[in-house]
Amino acid sequence: MTRPLVVAGSRLFTGRSLHPTASAVAVRDGVVVAVGSLAEARAAAGGGAEVLDVPGGLVGPGFVDAHVHPAQGGGERLGCDLTDAVGADDTLARIRAYADAHPADEWIVGGGWHMADFERGLPRADALERVVPGRKVYLINADHHGAWVSPAALAAAGLHAGSADPADGHIDRDPDGAPSGTLQEGAMELLADLLPVPTDEQSVAALVEAQRYLTGFGVTGWQDAIIGAYSGVKDPTDAYLAAVGTGRLSVLVTGALWLERGFAQGDVDGVVAALVAARDRIGDRRGPSGGRFRATSIKVMLDGVPESRTAALKQPYLDADGVPTDVLGPTHFAPQVLDAVAPALARAGFQLHIHAIGDRAVAEAVHAIGLANAAADGAPLRHHLAHLQQVDLADLPALAATGATANVQALWACRSDQMVQLNLPLVGAARFEQQYAFASMAAAGVPLAMGSDWPVSTPDPWQAIATAVTRREPGSDRPALGEGEALTLEQALAAYTAGSARVAHHDEAGVLEVGRRADVAVADRDPFALAQEELATVRTAVTVSAGRVVHGE
Repeated sequence: MTRPLVVAGSRLFTGRSLHPTASAVAVRDGVVVAVGSLAEARAAAGGGAEVLDVPGGLVGPGFVDAHVHPAQGGGERLGCDLTDAVGADDTLARIRAYADAHPADEWIVGGGWHMADFERGLPRADALERVVPGRKVYLINADHHGAWVSPAALAAAGLHAGSADPADGHIDRDPDGAPSGTLQEGAMELLADLLPVPTDEQSVAALVEAQRYLTGFGVTGWQDAIIGAYSGVKDPTDAYLAAVGTGRLSVLVTGALWLERGFAQGDVDGVVAALVAARDRIGDRRGPSGGRFRATSIKVMLDGVPESRTAALKQPYLDADGVPTDVLGPTHFAPQVLDAVAPALARAGFQLHIHAIGDRAVAEAVHAIGLANAAADGAPLRHHLAHLQQVDLADLPALAATGATANVQALWACRSDQMVQLNLPLVGAARFEQQYAFASMAAAGVPLAMGSDWPVSTPDPWQAIATAVTRREPGSDRPALGEGEALTLEQALAAYTAGSARVAHHDEAGVLEVGRRADVAVADRDPFALAQEELATVRTAVTVSAGRVVHGE
């Protein structure tokens, strides 16, 4: 039971569109009981209702982050957090300060450093040796597809010039073959067994910190994009179970179980059986604070990122002179393995959540989802592809035909330093402009959802929405990216609320209607009354989760 509540502003967005007249919602027992004027909401809520009125603000559903990593993000916030560092010198200064504050720690662990701050996106081990001599350091970069490690860490792992690259990644090297200090993709796992394992309470604390941080941005539900152990990060399953069981989880969470790489086509039945067992162990957990956790999706990381030439492209990457190379980028699952496991997972009732950044990866994912649809025989599994940075427009009709959702991370759809300095030279001007084709996807009939991929980038939905609408980095005067690929404000808001709730199977949330769960986010201003360049200044003033005020007063 929660206290009756009225949440009001100047206008109201339902999750699908602006309401023509309403500006407030009334809430009782965690459920929306009225949508209307402030007076109508007060009457419906009854006497003694708390009134939260944000003059000039926009009332809307709580945001649903369709692709986020809270355990990693919360852990990094409590560890060596480099997210806000500006430039290489600041990054190294923060590492030194953290090391000085934790002299007894065997390992310095954290992340969030930005590739654009370092030459070719590859910081060196000897830079860490200069600032924290002799210390073992493992720092994941902001995109979480690579790690920066110290000489002591390389030595502890036994990595040297003769060390072989793993099948699903590589060790960056000096001309003599010696490891230079960064590990890409599957090579990050070479240190996984050496890294400190957080205690159970530390894992719960990281999750609780992530929830506090996310709800401050109006996020009241999410899809955790990796449930399982990955790149030295502990499987968050037990932390979620503890948090929901003790009432510390107050939001809706769908988990995507991690599909381990490296299995053969003949191993599919055993792989699927193990994932079914993991899903059954979690079940459908509901807690006393309105939180819920279940794991009904499967995360398939099909490729990497362009900056390390690990995104899978149809046409080759370019060299420093703009000449095509012979590098197309790998996929982590051979097409025949993906085509075997996708329908097997669908038959087991799983939703596919496929990381596909390169256009070849997108095409292979679309084919696999078609097979999964046929195997599911009409079951509403709501498959989706995350990121879709490079998409062949000729593949959009096939993508739309599958019914799969484009789960986009809109904050990246701009001319950021990383895009201009590290991406553009590798893909060339024509492909560069075709990236993140949001409007083309929507026009082709592809449903849209949005997520942040935090801690890769900020989890603030308003920053992503602003970029989706302007195609410019907030505060930048660089030209917009991709002619005609911007979304309208209404499209972007709908994707981050109703669209994301749908793909996460949060069917009780995402829309402000009578009878729905009372997840509400109130913007401090009406974004529909602002110039596009001002959208990035909007902030969340109030967040309500299941009828409880979790941010703002």
